[in-house]
Order: sequence, then structure tokens, then C-alpha cells
Amino acid sequence: MTIEHADIAIVGAGPAGLSAARTAARSGARVVLIDDNPRPGGQIWRQGPAFAPAARLRRWLDETRAQPNLVVMNATKVAAATGDRRLLLEREGEPLTLAWSKLILATGARERLLPFEGWTLPGVTGAGGLQALVKGGLPVRGERVVVAGSGPLLLAVAATARRHGADVRALIEQASFGQVAKFVGSLARTPGKLAQAAALGVACYRTASVVVKAHGAARVEAVTIRTRGLDTTIEADRVACGYGLVPNATLALALGCAIDEAGGAIRPADARPIRERERWRAFAGRVARAFELGVAARAMPPADTVLCRCEDVTLGAIASHADWRDAKLQTRCGMGPCQGRICGEAACLWFGWPRASARPPFVPIRIDTLIAARDAAAPPDA
Repeated sequence: MTIEHADIAIVGAGPAGLSAARTAARSGARVVLIDDNPRPGGQIWRQGPAFAPAARLRRWLDETRAQPNLVVMNATKVAAATGDRRLLLEREGEPLTLAWSKLILATGARERLLPFEGWTLPGVTGAGGLQALVKGGLPVRGERVVVAGSGPLLLAVAATARRHGADVRALIEQASFGQVAKFVGSLARTPGKLAQAAALGVACYRTASVVVKAHGAARVEAVTIRTRGLDTTIEADRVACGYGLVPNATLALALGCAIDEAGGAIRPADARPIRERERWRAFAGRVARAFELGVAARAMPPADTVLCRCEDVTLGAIASHADWRDAKLQTRCGMGPCQGRICGEAACLWFGWPRASARPPFVPIRIDTLIAARDAAAPPDA
């Protein structure tokens, strides 16, 4: 198996990872930047057939293109942390070991999708998932789209869909009108965000509402919305639903990192970055408070609703188990390709279980990669 060496390895090529890579490369160290997307930029600066690089991404590409000590590995999966400061990677279907001296994790977040009746129908995606698909070239012109869930991301998703010709029939927010209004008022402290919100618009915006059911035969055809106990049904070709973001901490946990969800950190001597960081942490706190999931959003769907779509396990099948481990052993819930990233998060919310931790391989990879990793780890005379 090929072994690459890096003075500094960086996992994640979103804005944070790109900034870290540029700074690290200026030091003269050999830097390897890893990302599973085909192009750098992450979700924030995602490129695609219909999306040219954002201005800040273009500057990054121009500034770093000529730096021979920076290696960018796109379309590369991190399959496992194999110990001894090594990562098992799969790049374009081929196994690769990366040995590192220092490691920076900039793996961002993933969205929380809470299952509801009919959520496995084709045409139902996460909210951020739809945005990524559209940026990647998915045609939505003329489609009737409902965007639902919670948080400011919904506005951005709806705006992206509209720009590409979709008929956004409704934007469904679980938070109350009062919560949303208070949050909008707080945006005066961050004028840039206020300008973004104004630009995105709030057409067809419903508060205190949740999606409870997607209807359809071969794919989604309509969706039922519940507002303060009253149900209405909207015809739709596509439903995008996401209830905020959770840290994408799989690799960090596998490496034994302590996760501080409260946001505490050691304060270095450089005061200006600290002030900037605290400013945006305060903004994140306002977002979390404004869009905290209410009773309707936390309500469990019927027992026959699929919870783990990878292994086709219903909510009722795991409800009687004591914890995630027991449910996993008895039902195979969370043992499919997503490794519990969706069903585990829902179980955490509904049952109060600790978040599911993924076991390697962290993502679906070829059996050849696992065999190569086994052979590389075996003693020479084995």
C-alpha cells in the first residue's frame, strides 16, 4: 500500500480547512489537505457544474496553486485512524496510508434529519442535502418544493432552489413567530447576517409548523404540515427537511479527542482573534436559543415509521431497548453505511441515549482497501 507523509495533515476542505492549509503551507511544511468532495470548498463554498468558485475560494486557489508543499487530495475518504499517527484513506478507489506529524480536524457539521412518516420516499432529502444536490447540478426547475425543519439554513436552501427555477411552495419553521422575531431583532449585532437574511427573503414562511408525513407511491407527491395541532396537505415533488446542525465529530472521537460542546477553550495571548471568535460564538448561542426544538418537533412519529433506513428498522423495534448498544445488537439499527449518523441522532433526541459513535470503517469503502490495510499491518513473516 502506498504511504504518504505529511508534516501537517488537514481533514476537511471547507473554509476552516482551507484557511488552515494556506497558513500551514506558508511555513514551508509539507501539508496534505484531505476532503471527500470532488472539489474544495465544503458546503459553504461548494462548487459544481452550475456554481463557479466563490470569490474567496478563487483567491485561495490562486494563492495556493503554485505551492509545491501543499497537496490537495479531493474525492478522498478517511476510512479509519489506524494508530501510530496514521490514517487509512481511500482515494479514487485505491487504498492509501497517510502518516502525519500534526493533524488538524476541520470536519464541520452535518445536519440533523428527524424521521417522519414517508421520509424514505424518493424526493425527500435533508435541507442541506438538497442545497448540495442543486449546487452539484440536480435540475429542480419547475418542481414544487417544500423546505422544512428549523434554523436560518432553511432560508438559504429555499433561495438556492428558487434561483434554479424551483417553485418553493412553503418554508416550514418549527420555532414560534415570537422566537423568530426576537432572533431577527438580534441580527442588528451582526449587520452582515441581517443583510443576508433580508436578501434571502421570507416568502411562504410558516412558523410553529412541522412536517408530519410525506405522501406518494413511487416518490413524494404531497406533504402534511401540522401547525398548532391543525393539519394541512401541500402538493410537492420534493421535500427538504433539516433540524439544525450537529458536530461532525466521528474522526475526533475515534482519535480520543475530548469534545467540549459548551465551547470552552484555552485562551491564547492573541486578543483580536479571541474577540472575533467570542462574537461568533455569541451569535451561535442566539441561533441555538431561537431555534431550540419545541414539543411538536420533538414528538415521535408512529411506531411503524422507519428509523434506520440502512437496515430497515422501525422506531417501534428499538423503543423497548435500554440503550443504543442494546438496540444495535438486537436490531442492527445503525450498522448500515451511515453508521448511525441519522438514526443515532434521532434516538439521542427521542430516548435520551448518548450519541452513537461510529466504528471503522467510518464510511463505505471497497473491500480491497480493507484487505490492503490488513496486509500492510501484518508482520513480514505472517
